[in-house]
Amino acid sequence: MLRVHRDERGAVSLETILIVAAIALPILIFILKIGWPKIRDYFNTGMQDLENEGKNVTNGSSSSST
Repeated sequence: MLRVHRDERGAVSLETILIVAAIALPILIFILKIGWPKIRDYFNTGMQDLENEGKNVTNGSSSSST
């Protein structure tokens, strides 16, 4: 049993994973709570603009001057 407890080969990897998780988890929670509505609105606006321009092209009018 002592031989098992002296073997610390995976300890560094486990400690590194725990440290990364301790840093990443609060960042992920912050992004989901604060940033997600802004990101969602940004993409929804982009999709609406894309749909409107697609309708303009099919109707024969375009708002761009190219």
